[in-house]
Amino acid sequence: MLCTMYPGFLRALLPLRQVFAVQSSLVHSSAADYAAAKKTTSAAGGVMGLGKGKKKAGKLGSMEKKELPVETDPHKLVSRVCGSNIYTTGEDVKLQEDSAYPAWLWSLNTGPAPRLAELDPSTKRYWLRVRTAAIRRNNKLRSMRRF
Repeated sequence: MLCTMYPGFLRALLPLRQVFAVQSSLVHSSAADYAAAKKTTSAAGGVMGLGKGKKKAGKLGSMEKKELPVETDPHKLVSRVCGSNIYTTGEDVKLQEDSAYPAWLWSLNTGPAPRLAELDPSTKRYWLRVRTAAIRRNNKLRSMRRF
């Protein structure tokens, strides 16, 4: 009677059939119920298509490392921005005189970022750094927890 009211009842009983050796005539099941309850994942670790399954090697086997050409001409290194041309034809961008570039370009900070103590607390940059430091601290504390 439970079998007709709850269709999933047979699948729930599948492990019990193996333990108690219940005859299939008592439960009114067929071999199709056994096949439906089998594990259908292909990966070794769990969900189908995700995780720890074996990875197949490509048809070519291992990939060879590409050697990229390095510019060694000193005149070209000083007068052009090497690597700026992304097309197969054409040349790299030529460098211009310093006066052709905007003034703010020469005032950019190229060194390490200023320390938190050196920043002004009334700026947005200061509070973004404080927030980032707090997030890093919380993540570190959370990773040290047992559970």
